Amino acid sequence: MTTPLTLTPEQPLVPGWATGTITLGCDYNPEQWDESVWHDDIALMRELGVDLVAINIFGWAQLQPQPGPFDFSRLDRILSMLHEAGIRVNLGTGTSSPPPWLARVHPETLPQFANGTLAWPGGRQAWCPSSVVFRQKAIELVTAMAERYGNHPAVAVWHVSNELGCHNALCYCDASARAFRTWLRARYGTLDALNSAWGTAFWSQRYGTWDDVLPPRATRSAGNPAQLLDFKRFSSDELLDYYRAEAAVLREHSSVPVTTNLMVTAHIQTLDYFSWAPELDFIANDHYLDHRLADPLAELAFSADLTRGLAAGQPWMVMETSTSAVSWQPVNHAKREGELLRTVLGHVARGADSICFFQWRASRSGAEKFHSALLPHSGTAGQGWAQSVELSSVLDRLNPVVGSRVHARAALVFSWEAWWAAEGDSHPSSLLRYLPEAHRYHRALRALGITVDMVAPGTDLTSYDLVVVPTLYTVTDAASVAIADAAAAGATVLITPFTGIVDERDTVIAGGYPGAFRELLGLTIDEFRPLAAEATVSLSSGAHGSIWTDAVRVTDAEIVASYSDGPAAASPAITRRPVGSGTAWYVSTVLDDDSLLRLARDLAADAGVPIVEVGYDVDVVTRQTDTHHITFIINHRSEPIAVPYAGLDLVSGETVTDATPLPAGAVRVVISERSDRGA
Repeated sequence: MTTPLTLTPEQPLVPGWATGTITLGCDYNPEQWDESVWHDDIALMRELGVDLVAINIFGWAQLQPQPGPFDFSRLDRILSMLHEAGIRVNLGTGTSSPPPWLARVHPETLPQFANGTLAWPGGRQAWCPSSVVFRQKAIELVTAMAERYGNHPAVAVWHVSNELGCHNALCYCDASARAFRTWLRARYGTLDALNSAWGTAFWSQRYGTWDDVLPPRATRSAGNPAQLLDFKRFSSDELLDYYRAEAAVLREHSSVPVTTNLMVTAHIQTLDYFSWAPELDFIANDHYLDHRLADPLAELAFSADLTRGLAAGQPWMVMETSTSAVSWQPVNHAKREGELLRTVLGHVARGADSICFFQWRASRSGAEKFHSALLPHSGTAGQGWAQSVELSSVLDRLNPVVGSRVHARAALVFSWEAWWAAEGDSHPSSLLRYLPEAHRYHRALRALGITVDMVAPGTDLTSYDLVVVPTLYTVTDAASVAIADAAAAGATVLITPFTGIVDERDTVIAGGYPGAFRELLGLTIDEFRPLAAEATVSLSSGAHGSIWTDAVRVTDAEIVASYSDGPAAASPAITRRPVGSGTAWYVSTVLDDDSLLRLARDLAADAGVPIVEVGYDVDVVTRQTDTHHITFIINHRSEPIAVPYAGLDLVSGETVTDATPLPAGAVRVVISERSDRGA
């Protein structure tokens, strides 16, 4: 029998900002509307149950249409109106996109592409992250904002800029070149150290003066891969330094939490968010279903798990998502019946305690006028509004979820630096891509109902039973030691192709592949033997692979499967080696979906991790408190499913048993007492 629910949040999402239910929020752009519309909007926000509204995200041109004083009168009024309505504010600093006059007066602030052309105003983020002038002007605005609103009772969150680096993360102008050299001096100290790290003895690239060092601008041939890797590190650090500059001003004048909206998503790779996370008072992410991918729902699950990893397991915020179609994909698919609720709960299941939408009222002009909104163009009469009302009602029933934590026995080691480096030029194959491999292993584990924590290289992994290391091409000593320690402590560790090949300087680790992991895996790779685009290989186990094979020589490992054909025929394809109380596995090809799923079952059995065979189109994730399990079951299928979870369904309010089927397209959030309570 279930204990009556008297649960309280274990920790608020934002320090000092208690939230007893899942927060429902949205972006609002009052500057796009006559003030007479504001009253109607706020009344409807209250009717819908909106808790948090982001404003002034793109407000700079409204506050300062020409060089000179700021005009805060309209912003003052909307803040007062929201406060009087009891709606908290996520206040943007307004610096994401400068007003047009800044490029006219200071054209040196514009960003530059690798081929030397400028990016002009007319879109957004038309500024160079290394521009001293841009930073000066932006900080003037942030200072004025902080002084004026730092203690305003409506302000619950400070929102620095917006989607930093979405369009301008990489700038190749002279200001960026100077900043890059400064960053390199701090990293390497001397030119000799830089020349060594970059291997500039190759192709007569040796530098004799710092003034000759440039960003990796467009070249006639393949560039220097170590230079490119460092430039991406620098670019991430440069935008992080900009974030810190805004945050420092805000914290000087206000005690309100400071964050920005990250973009943990398949099409953004420019920022190393593991280095950003400690600088944010809480983690917020923007996520939209990407229908350019083969499995958008699998990518949502991957992104949400990775965002939870950035939050170190703490609750986090979806700062932007969509109610239906977006406006920036080649084909912008509307969400099907029930899909809004299913996708939102996909984030909540994986740790999000706040769900916010872009945007409140659908725009009538501009580049995003066909982007969906909580209040669509049809107003409150259409199905879009009805779905928003239904979602708000469900979120209100999830009070026991707030503050609970996701517990995972499996981990996937993820690295933005490895992503950058693994997809550089002049590699054995351009077909082996970092993110698709990470997605595929995560997807296979999800199909078995296995929840995955996403962790940075070097993280202590000894608490996990299963550790997956996909294509960690560049690796530090600390990361390789942490992975080996996990196996020694009892974990089943899986390593995939092109892992451990180079160090953090993108220099090949000598002694034979896979460099950092030869001893752990008990094998040596004599040669990479990649496959042509359409080629496949067969394994003795009945599995099939593509894209990549290795000529493997086992030194101290069991051969699980060998190649039956292909360029590595008769060579080991999958190996397993006992290590301490754990095991280390190696897979030397890109397995097809069925083969990968079978391997995932074997790994789970080896690790002692229980599985639930739900398939690729069902999510099963459990959050827990000290006393209760709260299991989310999300059925993306067009037919009902049987799920072995009994207890009170928070969505329907009904008690369900193991025999209660979950209808097609439905969701269930089952709360039950923990059997291990007090253990």
